[in-house]
Amino acid sequence: MFLVDFPYISDFLRKTLRDHAIPVVDTPAARRLDLLDGTRLLREDAALEAAGAPDAPPIYTTSENALGWLSARPAFDGLCEKIALFKDKLRFRELIRPLYPEFFFRRIPAAALAATRIDDFPLPFIIKPAIGFFSMGVYRVERPEQWKQTVDAIVSEMRRIEGRYPRAVLDAGAFIAEQCIEGDEYAVDAYFDDRGRPVVLSVLRHVFSSQADVSDRVYMTSKKIIEENIGPFTTLLEEVGNLAGIRNFPVHAELRRTAAGAIVPIEINPMRFGGWCSTPDLTAMAYGFNPYLYYYRRRRPDWTELLRDRDGRLFSIVVLDNATGLPAEKIVAFDYQKLLSRFEKPLELRKIDYRRYNVFAFLFTETAEAHFSELEAILGSNLREFVST
Repeated sequence: MFLVDFPYISDFLRKTLRDHAIPVVDTPAARRLDLLDGTRLLREDAALEAAGAPDAPPIYTTSENALGWLSARPAFDGLCEKIALFKDKLRFRELIRPLYPEFFFRRIPAAALAATRIDDFPLPFIIKPAIGFFSMGVYRVERPEQWKQTVDAIVSEMRRIEGRYPRAVLDAGAFIAEQCIEGDEYAVDAYFDDRGRPVVLSVLRHVFSSQADVSDRVYMTSKKIIEENIGPFTTLLEEVGNLAGIRNFPVHAELRRTAAGAIVPIEINPMRFGGWCSTPDLTAMAYGFNPYLYYYRRRRPDWTELLRDRDGRLFSIVVLDNATGLPAEKIVAFDYQKLLSRFEKPLELRKIDYRRYNVFAFLFTETAEAHFSELEAILGSNLREFVST
């Protein structure tokens, strides 16, 4: 059964839910998300009863906002304990310590940030909320003299976005400082089946404009990216799954692969694939299968067949966050047509209320590898060229 919640649900997922009679828990949020007529709604009491049955259906959340519904119901206590192993980045580091015994990380209460001395921290290091989402509050510290500036930036950002997400999604009460993981970054949608075996549904490379960049601007997938990484990523997920003891459990993993081939998790997000219906919808556009349906029906992709005729193509998500440096209330318009004109083959543009979520849109594109420069250009743009004030 699926739990849908704000901030977003795509038309593709709406059609998937209706056309395949996937049960959706009839929560207050579900009633406000414009589900299609004919969607199979499941009363909350029936959902609780189904969760306790021997043949309990797999659970998927479209948004981490829905984790609050699960945590408030004792029927899901066992599941919520597994969720907490991943959602809390400190608990996650403790979970995988046997795999990475030398990895540095430390908890810092928010109230102690300014007073924290970083003399013994490895440089560079990353500081981020222990419970976070969407690169909010994430900073890279290269030099000791950057620390005060970084703390000031964290405090300012947390004040600006206070109340935008539930505490189960973003909690600025504590932060984690951890050593930087050098190497290429990847995002992986996968699920663990009823025997605990991982099934990879997509692999995307997270592209950055510079070493200091921690934004979510571009994720791309291709035949080469899948083929080079699916084997070792599956092995790592199997090791993590064995430590956590998870079954029928979808995840969105963020990993780095070093030049030497070592793979280190950044974080693994529980009970969902990419947020805002992003990565699973791109997978459907790029490879022609439906990740939501594959998880619900416990199917495995035949990657040999799916990657046929995909040579030389890049499929990307461009997250058009407000990097202009301008407050949203001073921006009167965003020129979406000008943006689209910069891309070879836009697949879908999803406009977002940037005054509420600080994101102008999500753009899905298909690009020839030879035209990678169009992705480089948007990576380096602060987007001021597209806004009027």
